[in-house]
Amino acid sequence: MNIKRTSRAACAALLASLAACGGAPKLASQAPAPAPASPYARHTPGAPLSGQRTSFDNVESYKADVAAQIMRYNTAHTFNGRLPPMLPAIVVLSITVDKTGNLTKLAVQRSRDSDASNVALASMRRAGILPKPFNLVTGADSSLTFSETFLFNADYRFQLRSLAPIQHSD
Repeated sequence: MNIKRTSRAACAALLASLAACGGAPKLASQAPAPAPASPYARHTPGAPLSGQRTSFDNVESYKADVAAQIMRYNTAHTFNGRLPPMLPAIVVLSITVDKTGNLTKLAVQRSRDSDASNVALASMRRAGILPKPFNLVTGADSSLTFSETFLFNADYRFQLRSLAPIQHSD
C-alpha cells in the first residue's frame, strides 16, 4: 500500500513537471500526429501565436511573425540582449513557403561557417509550419520567397535580424 502511494506521488510529480515544461505525455488512446505536409516541417506547432495576423502590410511584417515563431521553437539556441561588436558567424537563409505556411524550399544563401549554417537550417525545421502568408501569396500554386539573417555569438546561439535590437556604437 505504501508503494502504491509512493508510485502515485512520483507519477503526479512527473506529470506536474512535464506540464510545467509545456509538454504533456501522449496517451496510447491519442491519435498519432499527421505526417508533415512538407519535407522540412518536423511538427505542427501548437496553438497559434496570440494576435496572429490574418493579413500583412508587407513582407517585413510577415518576416517579423516568422522570426517570432523561429525564436519560440528554438529558445535553447538563441540569446537575448545586445549583439556582440564582432559577430563570429552570420548566416543568410533563403526561405520559400506556400500559401499554408509550409516550407517548400530552404537553402543557405550566404555563410562562411558550416556549423552555424547547420544550426540555422535545423532551427528552421524545428519551427515547423510557419504563419500563413495570407495576402502576400495569391493563386493556387503561388509561394513566397524571402531571406532571414541569423546573427551568431561565440556560443553558436543566434538572434534574427528581423527582431534583433539596433546596434549602436558607443
